[in-house]
This record gives sequence, structure tokens and C-alpha cells, in this order.
Amino acid sequence: MRVTSLLYAICAALISFSTVSAFTPTPTFNAKLSSSTSLNVKVGVTVGDGEPIESAIRRFKREVNKSGHLIELRHKRYFENSQEKRKRKIVQARQRRRLERMQRKRMQKFSA
Repeated sequence: MRVTSLLYAICAALISFSTVSAFTPTPTFNAKLSSSTSLNVKVGVTVGDGEPIESAIRRFKREVNKSGHLIELRHKRYFENSQEKRKRKIVQARQRRRLERMQRKRMQKFSA
């Protein structure tokens, strides 16, 4: 009696595992492929008539740099814990304040 109940339990477990579709991939047809690394970047320039392509590329590079997406990608390339992020933000703020101070001095020098 015990052997039959044990066999019955094993068969029930195998049947329940075989009907679970958690481990079987579901077919996706006509599915839109999207990457988790894609960014929602909307940077663009309009090229005027007769404008050289070099100047349009230069303007585009400037717009991309101003948007800050490349810097963000560079920081997201590797995992950065909260302490490292905080240190980086402090260093960036220090550099920004230094640059602003230099620009203020320069403007005072030229205006005087």
C-alpha cells in the first residue's frame, strides 16, 4: 500500500511539473524587438541648403555633448555604487564651480 501511494505521489509530481510552462519559452510572433539599453534620445540638427556637411556634423556633435547622453552612458557602462556616485558628483560640482569662477574672472577682466 505504501509503495503504491509513493508511486502515485511521484507520478502526480511529474505530471504537475510537466504541465507547468514556466520553463518553456513562449513563442512570440510579430513581436516588436526592443532593447533594454536603448535610450530615448532626440538630438538632431537641420542642415541648411548649401551648408557643408562638416559644419552640420560639428553642430550635431555639439548638441550631443550639450545633451549629456554620452557622459551618462559612460557612467552607466559599469556598475557604480552609491558611494562612488556621490564622490563623482562632488568632484563634478567642484570642477563646475572652478570653471564658473574662472569664467567670472575672465568676464571681469574683459569688462574692466
